Amino acid sequence: MNEPTKHPSATRTGLLDSGTLLHVWLKAMIPGKAARLALSLDGREVASAETDNIEEFAFRVLDATAGGTAILTWDPQTTSLSVVYAFRPDTVMASGITLLTHNETNAPPSPSPLYHFVPPFGWMNDPNGFGRFGGKPHLFYQHYPHSKRWNNMHWGHAVSDDFLRWRHLPVFLFPSEDISQRPDGRGGAYSGSAIAAEDGAIRVFFTDKMENREPEEQNQWTAVSADAIAAAPADLIVPRRPEGLNLTRDFRDPYVFRGPDGLWKMLLGSRDREGGVVLLYETADPTGAKDWHFVGILSRENRFGMKAAECPCLVPLGHAGHSETRWALIVGLLTSRCAETGRRNLTTATVGRFDGRNFTPEFEQELDFGTDAYAFQAFADGIDAVSFAWLANWADISKNIDYQSAATLPRRLVLRGEFLCTPPVHSVTSLRSGMLDTQVLQDGGRIDLGDGAVEILLELTAPGSTFKIDFEHPDLELGVEQNADGLAILYQATTDRTSPRYLARGARAKSLRIFLDRGSIEVFADDGRWTGTKRLRTFAPVRAGRIAAGIENLAAATAWQLRL
Repeated sequence: MNEPTKHPSATRTGLLDSGTLLHVWLKAMIPGKAARLALSLDGREVASAETDNIEEFAFRVLDATAGGTAILTWDPQTTSLSVVYAFRPDTVMASGITLLTHNETNAPPSPSPLYHFVPPFGWMNDPNGFGRFGGKPHLFYQHYPHSKRWNNMHWGHAVSDDFLRWRHLPVFLFPSEDISQRPDGRGGAYSGSAIAAEDGAIRVFFTDKMENREPEEQNQWTAVSADAIAAAPADLIVPRRPEGLNLTRDFRDPYVFRGPDGLWKMLLGSRDREGGVVLLYETADPTGAKDWHFVGILSRENRFGMKAAECPCLVPLGHAGHSETRWALIVGLLTSRCAETGRRNLTTATVGRFDGRNFTPEFEQELDFGTDAYAFQAFADGIDAVSFAWLANWADISKNIDYQSAATLPRRLVLRGEFLCTPPVHSVTSLRSGMLDTQVLQDGGRIDLGDGAVEILLELTAPGSTFKIDFEHPDLELGVEQNADGLAILYQATTDRTSPRYLARGARAKSLRIFLDRGSIEVFADDGRWTGTKRLRTFAPVRAGRIAAGIENLAAATAWQLRL
């Protein structure tokens, strides 16, 4: 097929391999006149997709398994196409989908981030079902295919070999038929998790939401995918909130994992009249498919004026079955606010002991002082724990504007004494494509950062040494600084609103890795002892950098150009 275009014409011609399927979303332009897309192979029409819905794009599958010279034909006066992509089910895991067309409203960022994960089209937020299946890392994510704005939720899907280089797979979960009729944001397949099932299958767990549904807006479902490409029809497993706890209708984001007692556990985020709560369920069913029952409230948070606990996960920091293993409970605090810095939607990590039914906290920390690493999801990858987060923050997003987002760099969770460190995965060094600088920064000079995809390593003479590095960006003030207050990302967009302080209070770092990409900055200090992430206002590249203060405290500085 031809290259993807943002402005579809009335025909599209190309060669399709045998075994190919097409996924199509189309919408009628004129009331009472059906939209139609026809597929011809070697001069003969073999399939068509139709809909009379003028409000929302309808999903259809076209069978092109015979292969051959293909022609897609439609009338742009009556038919609007959102997305068309092609794939072979037997090879898609290795080669991914081929995007044939999209439109301007759901186009990927341009210019795109150069090494961070972004969806091939449409909106993305929370990572879901992050795990290793069939030997490969899989990432599912909250997704709306038809615009760059949040709307009724689907699950997107991608697969990797190293957590960095991702192949896009077909859309995995869809809203219910009723929800799919209108783009009114009423619900869909909300966040969840995944576990390995028998014979290489994947079992996913997710919240189904339908606004104003009685008696529950949100309840929990499970579905199995035998081929890791498409999910079978889902089953309802937790139909209602536990009684007697005075919970609000917030009841979502099932995170399923194997407990130290060998049973499947499920965490759910909710809220009562005092604050956010994390609920614990369990089942003795070995497949996790049924018989889930409520155990109790695992954790409570009511300090930050928050609405609900979101996206909870509980991951072992070592062997899950070992009695001495400690666990990290990670929770997103929706609408929370740090009174000191003005940052919103914080994420906490509490490390403690978990016996399968009770969690005993030992210490707590904030997971990211930049706060633009939200909806963390982690899984135990052997004895290591790996995590992903959404590289954004709800405080910066309006339903009335386009907002193209990405995922953070994948991070490990490493317990070092009384600190939970979150360094990037080891494979991130494979992004280094060439040395930019080993001396200019250290001499006080200005280094050109090329296309803006850069890793900068700074080594200070002593822990807590003061320094400041400034970055040139066309749309905002940007830098990183350490002083007596701690370590901070300096960020101020050219707007009237004053930015929060992105500060790790009391940090005394000695080494820093600063990752710049189009649209983001991520700071890992002392191998992830302090981590800060900030989504930048635009995808324009950072142009240059220089040490603005504390050059006498700089022992070494290195900069690498990064490439996928």
